[in-house]
Amino acid sequence: MTLQDKLDAFKADFEAGKPPYNVPYSVIETMHRATAELIASGAAARALKAGDKAPAFTLNDPDGNPVSSRDLLAHGPLVVSFYRGVWCPYCNMELQALQETLPEFEKLGASLVAISPQTAPNSRKSVRQNNLDFPILSDTHNDVAAAFGLRFALPDYLVELYKGLKNDLPSFNGDPSWTLPMPGRFVIGHDGVILYAEVNPDYTRRPEPANMLPALRHAASAAV
Repeated sequence: MTLQDKLDAFKADFEAGKPPYNVPYSVIETMHRATAELIASGAAARALKAGDKAPAFTLNDPDGNPVSSRDLLAHGPLVVSFYRGVWCPYCNMELQALQETLPEFEKLGASLVAISPQTAPNSRKSVRQNNLDFPILSDTHNDVAAAFGLRFALPDYLVELYKGLKNDLPSFNGDPSWTLPMPGRFVIGHDGVILYAEVNPDYTRRPEPANMLPALRHAASAAV
């Protein structure tokens, strides 16, 4: 079963209100509205693309250790996945799929990091719950996400919905701004140029991790 098959199956159960979700249809309608508006805004088209220079970044891992993109790129290409947080089931399924593909990334000399706006304790929870062997980095205020063109502010009606669902993003993220990154995956070459970019304004749609392997193979062959 592909990652998207798993996401679609979860979405079908969630939107059908099956236990344990039992979500009213009015909630689903509000989520659909917010997603449609984000798609229509064209924000994804303004994100960084293949051929662009990737912004350099240094972010802390869950133990407070700084992780530098420049240091990682000194050893080979870099796979970066931006995700919303441990509270998002779609994101957790994507992290698990990335973990399954990690050995193939490493065979091609690549490093993998995930980036979210959440606090270190929530990143530790993500690592633990998803059995991850790659670091999750905390992007306070979504500043690195903004540099990649991914940050967006939730509309007021979605903020109110999240509050009603006890989905307290300021608490999860240690940031009162109510912003999130659009989910995005990037392959960055040794020279800092983006070789692959995929951004989803619809958070229920994610690419297969294997889609990044051709770009990594190209990077590996170019380095020979």
